[in-house]
Amino acid sequence: MAFQQEYLLLSDEELVVLFHNGERHGSFTVIVERYQKRIYYAARRMMDGDHDEADEVSQDTFVKAYEALGSFRGDAKLYTWLYRIMMNAVIQRSRKKKSRKTVGLEGIENTVETGELSAHDRLEQRETTRIIEKAIEILPKKQREVFLMRFYDELPYEEIARLTGTSVGGLKANYFHAVKKIGEYLHQYGKIAPEFLAAFEQPNN
Repeated sequence: MAFQQEYLLLSDEELVVLFHNGERHGSFTVIVERYQKRIYYAARRMMDGDHDEADEVSQDTFVKAYEALGSFRGDAKLYTWLYRIMMNAVIQRSRKKKSRKTVGLEGIENTVETGELSAHDRLEQRETTRIIEKAIEILPKKQREVFLMRFYDELPYEEIARLTGTSVGGLKANYFHAVKKIGEYLHQYGKIAPEFLAAFEQPNN
């Protein structure tokens, strides 16, 4: 539809204003199209890579977002607000299932410059990935969540602070300790050189 094509060019703030002014269907459709994949993959990482669980969390997120968007006043970025709803949905689902959240590591494999890999090298890489996954899984809950949001979702510390109610300084400390523990865990298995830790570090923005 023509009006929806025009909506695609609007900013998040403009879409929210349209929603508040009664243009709910078209504006929210664009919001879903804009952020559905990011929310889904963030949920999937939190749900141990489970597609069905992540899909349900994603759907729950946007249902709740639609119900609450009328009261959204722009105190945070729209994606941050959606991410917070997604995290709450993950926590509720995890509590019901009494399961621990872990993470898939499709992204970390790509942090190593591998070039053309032999069959042996590919086996080594998969083994390294498995060990990284285990290292993240055993991190304390706070450190694990900060690491996921910072490394995978590339959220600035300021946004993570708004999501978690933690100071930026505290988040940086949690991220630093998470990186250090992952590096030590991998080094213990002889799968990582100290300089590989730089692959996990990100600018302090």
